Amino acid sequence: MDIFAHRGVSSHYPENTGAAFYAASKLAITGIELDVHLTADREVVVIHDEAIDRTSNGTGYVKDYTLQQLRAFDFGSWFSDDFVGEKIPRLGEVLELFAGTHHRINIELKTDVFPYDGIEALVLKEIATYQMTERVIISSFNHESIQIVSQMAPYIETAALFAEILIDFTSYSVLIPTNAIHVSLPTAFRKSVGSALETGAIVRVYTVNEIDNAKALQQLGINAIFTDNPEKMLVALRGQ
Repeated sequence: MDIFAHRGVSSHYPENTGAAFYAASKLAITGIELDVHLTADREVVVIHDEAIDRTSNGTGYVKDYTLQQLRAFDFGSWFSDDFVGEKIPRLGEVLELFAGTHHRINIELKTDVFPYDGIEALVLKEIATYQMTERVIISSFNHESIQIVSQMAPYIETAALFAEILIDFTSYSVLIPTNAIHVSLPTAFRKSVGSALETGAIVRVYTVNEIDNAKALQQLGINAIFTDNPEKMLVALRGQ
């Protein structure tokens, strides 16, 4: 079962920052997961929330700031004084960090609240710039974004994110279309996910931080997990 570092090594570093991703780049895991939004000057930046309030010393929405304005805020001190001065990263900076590694990059398009018109094309451009086409997965809770990516770049792996339970994940995935489904931990144990696995679907589960849950998912045949503590999961699942 593959292991992805959720927002980097976010158990020990401020999520979605250079520090968290650098730590993940040194681990023998499958890859990382990150989230992207669009700034006022149309830069693709890595942050989970629409607003910067929770993970910085600023307030307001990402979409209302330019990249330069966002860089003035501290995105590390909320987590620990050890990370004072961490800046919000651009997607390109994270891709550059991993360009020379083996890791896969799951890019979640956070378009389910604000649509960010054109973000799909901008993300695809960044991926092409760093020649990461074969190593990325683009996911979103906004399945219209997945449709757009599938139409623009059918060679890119996509994944539809689900917070709720569907009766038939497989048929719905074909309708989008998408290559994989990413489901929440409780959903993973439902009959419909088991049926999807039986048809050969790729199923990844978020966010898995307990070893017992990870081992149970491994028994089910789940393809991958997203975890805040990839180091712990490496030891538990692979003995590394």
